[in-house]
Amino acid sequence: MHSLQFTAESSSNGVRERDFTVGGVPGVLWSPASGADRAPLVLMGHGGGAHKKHAAMVGRAHLLVTDCGFHVAVIDAPGHGDRPRSAHDEREIAELRKAQAAGEPEAPIVVPYNARLAELAVPEYRATLDALQELPEIGADGPVGYVGIGLGMAIGVTLVAVEPRITAAVFGMMWPDALFEAAKQITVPIEFDLQWDNERIPREASLALFDAFAAKEKTLHANVGKHFEWPLFEVDSATRFLARHLGGAVTSPA
Repeated sequence: MHSLQFTAESSSNGVRERDFTVGGVPGVLWSPASGADRAPLVLMGHGGGAHKKHAAMVGRAHLLVTDCGFHVAVIDAPGHGDRPRSAHDEREIAELRKAQAAGEPEAPIVVPYNARLAELAVPEYRATLDALQELPEIGADGPVGYVGIGLGMAIGVTLVAVEPRITAAVFGMMWPDALFEAAKQITVPIEFDLQWDNERIPREASLALFDAFAAKEKTLHANVGKHFEWPLFEVDSATRFLARHLGGAVTSPA
């Protein structure tokens, strides 16, 4: 079992931020700056081409900490952030840029590449969860949630399907082609986001994936707009969803 090693720490606006590594994989943990009581943990997955401290990760984490009192953690996906790219990463990224420049479909490249990243990342997330649950302020018996958009969804659907400690999840904005079998294994509550006019990910495919989730409680949030017009108010909705299922209390207005 890999141990967790903290490598840096800072605090601002009531949020304690600690960089860590688990088995050489870098991550960051955000926690309430005061209080040692146990609280739920939310794991996050960042988007493709992003990293653990992308603005979207930091903003969502601060909201979950300050509004719900949760701990929040994310690790760099393989080939992202502080992790070196492999030769395979470089080839796939070059092919993606070539397709984008030519106006060709991205899915034939992104879907298998992200599936490969998920295959590598899932055991890393499970090892990270093992290590974080050794911390007294988190513990092994507390509820765990997950949030992943884009690549974070590709990893998260695969992870939640095999990780019984995760009891609620928020997903969205990812080609579903490689995710149907995993979705059929997921029975925990799900909130699922899609853009109704997404020019990259077919609406019908996203709706079919939503239907495939085996969860008895699942909520579809469909907003008008294209892929990069995803509304930020969905972050607030996800916060309320996780508070409801993990036991936090949202302190900001609904």
